Amino acid sequence: MADTTPPSLYDQIGGGDGVADLIDRFYELVMADPLLEPTFAAASMDRLRHMQIEFVGAALGGPVEYTGMDLAHAHAGRGITSAQYSAFAGHFLDSLEEKGLKGDTVQAVVDRLFLHADDIVGGVGEEG
Repeated sequence: MADTTPPSLYDQIGGGDGVADLIDRFYELVMADPLLEPTFAAASMDRLRHMQIEFVGAALGGPVEYTGMDLAHAHAGRGITSAQYSAFAGHFLDSLEEKGLKGDTVQAVVDRLFLHADDIVGGVGEEG
């Protein structure tokens, strides 16, 4: 009997290589955005890419463990605005669509990853 289990979102994106390619393209778009580039100018992009690959891989059901900080703590005090988050999310969406993913898959990925928006905009201990 054939296995009829649909592939995980991780597998639909192309596994580890697909996630890495997605994140590379995503940060190309982010760093070309004048609203976002200053936020990342002093960041270690290699480290950030590594953490993002782990986060996305784990969130999409891959055999990956996210070893980074809690998202609220990692983003606390950074002053990330809703406009910046929207631009960031838009570039992620563009990166997914450039990979040729279809609407339902893109929506499932977005739903899974953007559960943490409140942890990124504002962060722990922020007055709002």
